[in-house]
Amino acid sequence: MPKTDDVKKDNYLEIIDRLIRETKYGTVTAVIQDGKVIQVEKTDKIRL
Repeated sequence: MPKTDDVKKDNYLEIIDRLIRETKYGTVTAVIQDGKVIQVEKTDKIRL
């Protein structure tokens, strides 16, 4: 049985991976506190 931290780590890695694949132009930022991901931000840019 995986530890809770391992499950959370897999969850946020999957989320970050999905956001990166969805972003054509922009940024994906992970905010870390005490060695843990506490927030993930995605910014899309629109090219004209």
